Amino acid sequence: MNSDEFVLAINPDPMQYSVRVERAKYDLVREAILDAMFDHGPMTFKQLGDLVEDHLRNNFDDSVKWYYTIVRQDMEVRGE
Repeated sequence: MNSDEFVLAINPDPMQYSVRVERAKYDLVREAILDAMFDHGPMTFKQLGDLVEDHLRNNFDDSVKWYYTIVRQDMEVRGE
């Protein structure tokens, strides 16, 4: 895989490492987060995570919760 197929997900904690994530998985999780927030408005971290997990349950072969946490943190750092 070339570098265009990955996203560097930035960790908001400067003492922690950022993580390279496959762009396709990043995009799926990001879209699920945005859809859930658009449809349901403000909610807790857990509520949003549960909605994302429900949305991706059958279309994702890795830990949705891990990707949700990484992508959500990156989106927050980037001001999304």
